[in-house]
Amino acid sequence: MSTAEPHGDRAPKRFYRDVSVVSRQDGFGIDLDKNTLKTPGRAPFALPVRALAEAAAQEWRGQGARIDPAAMPLTALLNTAIDQVAQNADAVRQDIRAFAASDLVCYRAQTPSGLVERQNTHWDPVLAWAKTELGARFVLAGGIMPVEQPPPSLDRITLALADVRPLPLAAAHMVTSLTGSALLALALARGRMDAEVVWNAAHVDEDWQIDNWGEDAEAGARRAGRRLAFDAAALVLSHSR
Repeated sequence: MSTAEPHGDRAPKRFYRDVSVVSRQDGFGIDLDKNTLKTPGRAPFALPVRALAEAAAQEWRGQGARIDPAAMPLTALLNTAIDQVAQNADAVRQDIRAFAASDLVCYRAQTPSGLVERQNTHWDPVLAWAKTELGARFVLAGGIMPVEQPPPSLDRITLALADVRPLPLAAAHMVTSLTGSALLALALARGRMDAEVVWNAAHVDEDWQIDNWGEDAEAGARRAGRRLAFDAAALVLSHSR
């Protein structure tokens, strides 16, 4: 993890030396120099799984003289889950459902043939999984013209999210937002596709562009930042099954 100081004097100074994971009645928390870490909303930073607390603690240990929030994607996701998703779970579920209504994997290129083949290879399996396991059938669209998905299929997405707890729900929403696909997020959340497969599936079009015309440096930096957030969400989901 980088310990650079990208924000200069605007970034907050590191205010602690030692970071430790502690077991409490409400789960596993983090102490910074014996001071209990809290979320920005002043809620206890308490996690149900020690491994997640250890991973978040490592982000805090990895900070330099100044704190770089961009280098703490797991901490940011966990704060969001505790402060926001726990109080607005239904709205988060509805947002994921909205993504499913225009899911990435349903919008297919018609040419060139190489891209069509890549999309079929990466995207057809998740559609088959959704139909078999979730009972949700999705309609494909050629190009970018919108297509209306069957309401019963979208209802199946809502049902699949009904019992998901705030922490994995926040992670699933993060994956959905980063990939543009609720179906990929659900497949990852349920362990039906691994993180690398999901990431590659989400970047079929982008990787095709890179393979044929090269990668812009700024776009590459943005993608690297998205990957950090994606990996944090995937870690949460792997400990939530």
